Parts: sequence; structure tokens; C-alpha cells
Amino acid sequence: MPDSMYKVIELIGSSKESWEEAAKTVVNEAAKHLRELRVAEVVEQDLVIEDGKVAAYRTKLKVSFKYRGTS
Repeated sequence: MPDSMYKVIELIGSSKESWEEAAKTVVNEAAKHLRELRVAEVVEQDLVIEDGKVAAYRTKLKVSFKYRGTS
């Protein structure tokens, strides 16, 4: 395998169902815009609370993808 370089960005997804669905939302959307996704690491989870009830689950991910500079 030749030497490679990867870029890491943070993205936040939300879901009314679960933290897992929020994470899947991030990966599915990122895959539409970034090539060669490699790893997603959950770095934070939180809840949106409205009127004393959970309104949404939010998951922050660090997503890595293969970096290709201009050459």
C-alpha cells in the first residue's frame, strides 16, 4: 500500500429516533460529498430538550477520508 494521507473533519448529525440514527445520518450524507471515507469516531453525544422532553438526539463524529491534494 503506498503512503497515504487522510483529512479529519467534525460533523454533527441529528435524529428524532436515536444517537445511532444521528451517526448514520452523518455518514450517509458525508458519503454523498466526500470520497473514500475511512473511519468515523463518535466524540460527543447530546440531547435537544423541548418542554421537558427529548426532541432530538445529536451525535458529533470525527470523519476521516483520503486526502488528495491538487497536483
